[in-house]
Amino acid sequence: LAIASSTYCLRSHLVHGLEEQEAQLDEIESTLRGHIRLIEDPLDQIERKRHMNKREELYGKRKRDEKNGSREAYEVIVRIQEI
Repeated sequence: LAIASSTYCLRSHLVHGLEEQEAQLDEIESTLRGHIRLIEDPLDQIERKRHMNKREELYGKRKRDEKNGSREAYEVIVRIQEI
């Protein structure tokens, strides 16, 4: 009887410890996800800004080419559409 009761006590203590650990890991996971989101948002803004600058550069080149009557304008339009 003593072995059965001590086994039950140890098991319940172990289960409680595992539940506590799982709760802590969930909290850590949500904290990490929040920090990752804080890092990814500015990175996305930087990438969008760089992408917009590249588009503006290609549009500017296209306008210059159209003024000069160059056939390179078609290639620039194709590159813009690929972006």
